[in-house]
Amino acid sequence: MEKESGTSTPKKKLTFKEFFSLGEVGGYFFRGKDPNRPNNINLKMMHGVNKISIVIFLLGVLYIILRRLL
Repeated sequence: MEKESGTSTPKKKLTFKEFFSLGEVGGYFFRGKDPNRPNNINLKMMHGVNKISIVIFLLGVLYIILRRLL
């Protein structure tokens, strides 16, 4: 393995707001209709399953956090 040569960029600390921002996830759930996107039943089903899996994952994480705190 070779080491990277050159400069290393300093890591930027995330703020509390940035750490818990829902930028991409929120945009996935609350975006408007794109007229250029194809209207296909397979895409609708895929996005529906993705939304369900994200919600179940977030509920599971919330359950684990609450179980540890209580």
